[in-house]
Order: sequence, then C-alpha cells, then structure tokens
Amino acid sequence: MERENAETEKKGNAQPAIRAAARGAGTERRGAVVAALMLAMALAALDSTVVSTAVPQIVGDLGGFSVFSWLFSGYLLAVTVTLPVYGKLSDTFGRKPVLVAGAAVFLLGSLLCAVAWNMAALIAFRIVQGLGGGALQGTVQTLAADLYPLKDRPKIQSKLSTVWAVSAVAGPGLGGVLAAYADWRWIFLINLPIGAAALWLIVRHLHEPKRAPRTPPRVDWAGALAVFACGGVLLTALVQGGVAWAWWSAPSCALFATGLALAGLVVWTERRAAEPIIPGWVWRRRTIAAVNLALGALGLLMVAPTVFLPTYAQSVLGLAPVAAGFVLSVWTLSWPVSAALSQHVYRRIGFRDTALLGIGAAALILFAFPFLPYPGSAWQPTLLMLLLGAALGLFQLPLIVGVQSTVGWAERGTTTASVLFCRQTGQTIGASVFGAVANGVLAARLGGAGDLDSVTRALDDGTAPEATRHAIADAVHAVYFGAACAAAVAFVVLLSVAPRRFPVLKD
Repeated sequence: MERENAETEKKGNAQPAIRAAARGAGTERRGAVVAALMLAMALAALDSTVVSTAVPQIVGDLGGFSVFSWLFSGYLLAVTVTLPVYGKLSDTFGRKPVLVAGAAVFLLGSLLCAVAWNMAALIAFRIVQGLGGGALQGTVQTLAADLYPLKDRPKIQSKLSTVWAVSAVAGPGLGGVLAAYADWRWIFLINLPIGAAALWLIVRHLHEPKRAPRTPPRVDWAGALAVFACGGVLLTALVQGGVAWAWWSAPSCALFATGLALAGLVVWTERRAAEPIIPGWVWRRRTIAAVNLALGALGLLMVAPTVFLPTYAQSVLGLAPVAAGFVLSVWTLSWPVSAALSQHVYRRIGFRDTALLGIGAAALILFAFPFLPYPGSAWQPTLLMLLLGAALGLFQLPLIVGVQSTVGWAERGTTTASVLFCRQTGQTIGASVFGAVANGVLAARLGGAGDLDSVTRALDDGTAPEATRHAIADAVHAVYFGAACAAAVAFVVLLSVAPRRFPVLKD
C-alpha cells in the first residue's frame, strides 16, 4: 500500500462508522449490500447494450426508423448530465436515499418503456430510465468505497468490473433472444424483478450511520438545472453533429453557441453557490484533476474498439456477426482479471505509476493495430484486444481506487461522479470525433462516395468492390491511431499533473 503521509479526514468522515456497522451486523449484511450493488450495476450495464439487437423489432412495431438512434443517445445524455447532480446529493443526504430514488426512477422508466405506444414515447421513457441510471452508476461506485477499507477495495471493484464485462457480452445476445422468442417489451420488463430485488436488499440491509448534527443542507438547484441544461445541449450537439445535420450547419452552430453560453452560466452560478453541484476543488486538486482528464481520455479511446472493431471484423476480415462480437468481447475477459490483480502492483509502486504502466502499454497496443496485415487473420485483432483489456484494467481501477482514497466521506460522491462524468463525456466526444475521422478517410479513399454506414451496407449487399474493403481498413486504422494518441495524452497528463504519490487519507 502507498505510504503517503496521510492527514486526518476533516469532515463527514463516516466510512469507519459504516464499516463498524457492517462488522457489527456481520458479514451477511455486507454481503447482501454487495449483492444489491452488483444487481444495480447489472441493470445500468445491461441497459446500455440489450436494446441494440432488438432495434429491427422495435422499429417494425412502432415505426420511427429515422429517429431510433435517440433510444441510445437519449439514455446516454440523461445518464451523463445527471452524474454530477447525484454525486453532490449523495454527499449531502447520504448514499441510500439517492440510490433508492434512482433505482425507483429507473424501474419506472423501464415499465413505461414496456408500454410505449410509439417511438416518441419510447425515446421519452428511455430518457426517464437514464435519469435513474445516473444515480445507479455513480452511487454504486461511491458505496463500494464506503463499505471497504483501501486494502479491500480492489475486491469489490473487481466484482463490479466483472458484472459490467459479463453484461456487455451477454446484453446483445439477451436482447436478441427476447426480441426473437418473446417480445421486445420484455427487454424492459425483465428489469423489474432484478431492480425490485436490489431495492429490497438495499432498504433492508444498508444502514448508514447518523452523522453529527449540522446546519440544514442547502441544495444548489439552480446549479443543478444549469449543469443539466448545459450538458444536455452540448452532448446533443456532439451526438447529432455529422449525423442528423452537418457540423457547420445552422442547428449545429446554434447548439454549440447555446451550450457555450450555458457553460458560462454554470461557472457564474457555481461560483456564487454555497454548496455548488460542481465545486471548484474538483479541478483545483492535482490528483482529482489529473484522474478526471485521464479517464476522459480513456472514454475517448474506448470508442475505437467498441464502435469500429465489429465493422472491421465483418467488412475486412469477413467474419459473421457472432464471430465479430467475440473478437471484441475478449477484452472483457482480461480487463476484470487485470483489475483484480492491479492491487499487487500499486501497493509496490503506487497508484500513478501503475496507471502509467497500464496506459503506456495500451498506447503501444492501439498503435500496433494499424500495422496489422491486410486482410489478416481473426486471431491478430483478438490477441490485441485481449492485451488491451489487460492494460486498461491496470490503468482504470488504480485511478478510481486511488482518487476515492484521497477524499473523505463528505466529498467522495462528488469526486466519484466527477471522474465518471469525464469518462462518459470522453466517450461522447470520441464517438463524434472518430466518426468524422473514419468518414473523412473513406471520402479521401473513395473520392467522396458515402460514409461508413452506407459503405458497410453496400458490402453486406455484395455490391461494393474490393477497394472498399481497403478503404474501411484504412478508416479503422486511422481511428485506432487517434485512440493511441488519446492514450498518449492520458500518459502525459498523469506524468505531468498527478503527484507521484497520491495523498491517501488514513482509514
């Protein structure tokens, strides 16, 4: 374990009491809470992937093919913009009420999605789901740190990583099975018993200790509204730019201008708030600022394999969809294993140097992808993805465990939400930037003919020449080179901004 000179936590230091309560109640109670956290994480993780394979059935039933992408974009936007709000609320009122309320909203959204009568209603109800999903993601990660001392946190984090990995692999298959043999509405109805079990376990077994009396909490509702509006507008501009409209079109420019104006409003509001939703110390403290930027780069580089590798596997390697999915899924096998073992590394060399080792290896692996032979064999990208998962497990978990250990209970929710928000924002930016890069390379190689989606559809129909496969390979190689640059940026940020030894607080 890092032997930093730890200072005493000054306020809201409730986690020793939480652990004492857990010890007094026995291992069974804490095990029940951990089971609830894993179920809640499974809900959030599954909902990001389970809908994808059921889109044809949903569109065939409800129509609205031109706007179906908002089934994903609306959910992602709602999750991302609410993360900072829920983080601050959990620091103010406690984790349990925020998690219970978020789970209830998520289940309400799931029920409404199951009874949606048209695509507009389904999109609106997916946004309701996302409003609850933000509470699930942020609060589960925060509670994991509350329940365990530093030396035991890798255990719970590796369990949550495994849940996320299994959900990422199983989600598309589960969605396809339910859509094919039952009805697409069961994709949302299946959330109800899982969520109900998680809620019951949380209400029954999670007992947060009473803290010392303090002045009545003041919630920065104006700041929360400003953050929600700013994030929603800017993320909408990024998600829809180059898709629903051209980047330099009037809608795109108007959204970016409005978003920048709202960003100024957020800064003005938060500086005057007594208890700001996004406090300034999140960016003034070197450790937190460095982790925020590094995990933002992680979100950006993850777009390369998750979005573009399946297209490469099918269009260039000629694999079937199931085999292409396997090429991608292997990184979900090595990631949690590497994360679980990372504690043996960071206890020797520290959080920052362990993360540097992981992201440095990831940069080299991503940079190697463009040098794969054309068309190559399936084992080559599969091996790279297996190694990439191991490298990123060594990178992400030490940063999350480390940054959570530098703050007390009263700041941990805000800190955790901050790093998750940056990672989610990085993914949104990456999808937009790398989409533009891929389409630009295709346009250059094919003389301006079409984008990645239209070209891959032509390949599926057997109407595209061999040169098109070369163009797709070049486009994906350019994306992976961009992802390697993002990994290099994360490396430089950690090396230059993060302290060599994180200022870990004493448990």
